[in-house]
Amino acid sequence: ILLINDEYKAGKRILLEGANAALLDIDFGTYPMVTASSTCHGGISTGVGLASPFVNTRIGVVKAYTTRVGHGPFPTEQNNEYGDHLGEVGHEFGTTTGRKRRCGWLDIPLVQYSNLL
Repeated sequence: ILLINDEYKAGKRILLEGANAALLDIDFGTYPMVTASSTCHGGISTGVGLASPFVNTRIGVVKAYTTRVGHGPFPTEQNNEYGDHLGEVGHEFGTTTGRKRRCGWLDIPLVQYSNLL
């Protein structure tokens, strides 16, 4: 915490990367199918210790399709050859578990909700 804040005060540029999607966020995700941390913008404060007012720019990255590992709501899921194709071409397997990710069409309302966070 001290290092990050000292670097910020010294005028250094700081780049932070999140690892999970917004709907896995402990506070705003699709509970109980969430992770145990804050995956959204608030995670910068709780995970790194840099206060939100110090964050000047946020960039969201979105794939052209939607994925999910494990259980949970997935309205655009393609449990067919299209979903299989997306998973194969996108190499969609869980990083930790190696489980096959569920794949589906891009969910625009989900992207809009995530942008609010």
